[in-house]
Amino acid sequence: MPRNPILSASRIRTAALHIIDRDGLDGLSMRKLAAELGVQAASLYGHVDTKDDLLHEVAAEILAEVDVSGFAGGDWRHGLVSAARSYRAALAAHPNIVPFLAYGPAHREASLRRLDLVHGGLVSAGWSRREATMIAASLMYLVFGAALSSFSSGFSEDQALYRDRYPNLDKAHLLPSVARELDHDSFELALEAFVTGLAVRERAGAVD
Repeated sequence: MPRNPILSASRIRTAALHIIDRDGLDGLSMRKLAAELGVQAASLYGHVDTKDDLLHEVAAEILAEVDVSGFAGGDWRHGLVSAARSYRAALAAHPNIVPFLAYGPAHREASLRRLDLVHGGLVSAGWSRREATMIAASLMYLVFGAALSSFSSGFSEDQALYRDRYPNLDKAHLLPSVARELDHDSFELALEAFVTGLAVRERAGAVD
């Protein structure tokens, strides 16, 4: 048995993500990560150069769950829907790292490959390069908007707060109890409206 725990890139990423899930993005430090792994901080640098590099590696592992295979069949609608749903699910599993991911793909090779497939799938379907870029960006706005906050859970459960001052929100106190279901259905509604709107635009000949 080795006297010191054996480190691996995978073990470091797993421990780092555990800290982020538990303590938040700001709660991760190389010193805390080393303590979590039972090693000295200097030992980590044989596997990762900086905390920022580590975050990109953790991000790449999380986003590996994003499914862009739907674009391969030439159906851009199916591609967008499957990508959006899997993207939201990946982010929902680790909400504390979402602010870091919201900065974009940066230099993450896997993220850039996925984006390349999305962009290529849209262009192959007839969208211009500019429109494809806008559609991909809009999809990210939709997904990250859903991941960064919960509209429903942001209400108070105190009925009196709304009943007298906001008569049209007299049932708002019930929203936190159904937040998970309502947030899911709201995302699906927004996704459907997004894809349907694009389809109308395509049929109208607005693709340029």
